[in-house]
Amino acid sequence: MCKKESLYRLAKEIKEFVGVSRKRPIIRVTSALTDTLEFSDAKIIRSFGEDAAILDIGNGRLLLFAADGIWYKLVSADPFFAGYCAVLVNVNDIVCKGGDPLALVDILGVPKECDIDKVVRGIIRGCKKFGVSCVGGHLHPDHPIPEISAAIIGVAEYNKVIFSDLARPGDLIIIGIDLDGKFHEKFKLAWDTTSHKSPKQIRDMFQAMYIIADEGLATASKDISNPGVLGSLGMLLEASQVGGYVYPDKIPIPENVSIYTWVKTYPGFGVVLTSPEDLANKCVKILEDHGISASIVGKVISDPLLLLKSDNEMAEVFNFSRDKISGRPNRGQLKQI
Repeated sequence: MCKKESLYRLAKEIKEFVGVSRKRPIIRVTSALTDTLEFSDAKIIRSFGEDAAILDIGNGRLLLFAADGIWYKLVSADPFFAGYCAVLVNVNDIVCKGGDPLALVDILGVPKECDIDKVVRGIIRGCKKFGVSCVGGHLHPDHPIPEISAAIIGVAEYNKVIFSDLARPGDLIIIGIDLDGKFHEKFKLAWDTTSHKSPKQIRDMFQAMYIIADEGLATASKDISNPGVLGSLGMLLEASQVGGYVYPDKIPIPENVSIYTWVKTYPGFGVVLTSPEDLANKCVKILEDHGISASIVGKVISDPLLLLKSDNEMAEVFNFSRDKISGRPNRGQLKQI
């Protein structure tokens, strides 16, 4: 990854990756829906742009509220694993904020040829694995394509939650990924790190994020999701109205996996963090102590660019002055804590 051509290839593949391009229509929806925030008496701390919306419910407690849909291609390839992932991805959205997941509801769209029992068994397996209950939902028994969506609620303590939009110039960029896994045999960009772990092992891993949130060590965090590690970082930087540079060679990666594949992969658990220089190494140690491979990979800058660096070479991935991933809706009404 030290050659200029390799950097440019990597930057181009990230920018054109379908996991990134599928995020671009989001701003059309969120820009319109932002107007609905004034209709509620709820004390909304954060909404669009976060892995989980954050609401103040009083008594020093915050409610975290998230939803995710599973790509129909995964549902078609492996209904059981898709049901399992519907739980996993929602739990990760809560945990990366430093929150404790409580319960979820699901929405299933099932064509006649889809094995609904496999989907449901996957959801049950995920609920057992991550310690959450599925408490309701909705079923379309005659949907034209297979579809699985879920929404989740969690809680966190006031002032002990990590936002996605507070990265600051000078912060260091940390990437933490559970490398103890393997690619799913039917869905090649899914890095499965949880199927073989016990619920206790997973809870112990999640403790890293709870400690980082409790001690206020990170300025921003984001779950690594469909856009991959650098696409997810781009969303965090975009939301924070900053930029950053990354040394791809420093990204935690399994042995014998190409960086071009890895940056497009959805890990079983992965997080992008920003942290002040004097606290970043402590974040890395906490992640490593809990079984998450972590490294300082770059730095936040004021220019609205995501850059890849290697030795004296540099390649631009995004220029947020013109490039949009999910965009940044107006948050003038939202509160800081």
